[in-house]
Amino acid sequence: MTTLELQHLRSGKVRDIYEVDHDRLLIVASDRISAYDVVMEQPIPDKGRVLTGLSDFWFERTRDVVANHLISADPTDFPETAGPEVAGRAMLVRKATPLPIECVVRGYMFGSAWREYREAGTVNGVRMEEGMEQAQPLPEPIFTPSTKAEEGHDEALTPEEARALVGEERCAHLEEVSIALYKAGAELAASQGILVADTKFEFGEVDGEIVLIDEVLTPDSSRFWPADEYAMGTSPPSFDKQFVRDYYDSTGWDHEPPPPALPEDVIAGTRARYIEAYERITQSSFDEWFGPGGS
Repeated sequence: MTTLELQHLRSGKVRDIYEVDHDRLLIVASDRISAYDVVMEQPIPDKGRVLTGLSDFWFERTRDVVANHLISADPTDFPETAGPEVAGRAMLVRKATPLPIECVVRGYMFGSAWREYREAGTVNGVRMEEGMEQAQPLPEPIFTPSTKAEEGHDEALTPEEARALVGEERCAHLEEVSIALYKAGAELAASQGILVADTKFEFGEVDGEIVLIDEVLTPDSSRFWPADEYAMGTSPPSFDKQFVRDYYDSTGWDHEPPPPALPEDVIAGTRARYIEAYERITQSSFDEWFGPGGS
């Protein structure tokens, strides 16, 4: 955990959250990585900086779709007690009351959706057309929300369960906004040769307004595929933590802690993929933002 001279409120799988004052937080992205909702012992160097840089990039470019909680990712705007160690990996944000739902949008049949489809012909309990293949593009992006588990694994929600959790009107709004965000992100990423297979958004309330929070279209919250290497019916190579998932799938690990240790080549390969995702999407050098050597 990052240690700062600020009140530590809580830590998630990746982020450490500190209170600045009654209406502002400092969110620090660590280099921790999780797979199948389990945090690994070995960090991925510079991962927190990639997540912060990409989230800052997307928060600024999606304000016309929905308001968000970002105040600044510029360290000169942080309180002095934050210290220099958080530069490049922290965001000053408005306090928000998180909504109890993960807003997942899928553009392709993959991951847990593909597993459910193979077993039952459904995704989040909704019947899908027959004969679909792994990694097949969907006719239109679909909203497939899940629970937000404090511990253990998130669980897919049927439309009825999602509406029961947050209310029918609010659920409809979250679906509309999430799909609009996905489409905006997928269009920009496609122009840089990256397909966004799926992604996850989180929302909260600030003074009665629903705002986008946490992170946006990062390699942690999304599946990014290189367009020139994509093929339907396969598990395409990716610029995200699918590389880590694929390694663990090859070991026979049952997705329960503790996980096997990550080999050095998987750590290095994951770091390289995260940085490439940052540079291709933003069209800027990672070193220009954060300096050679990263963390």
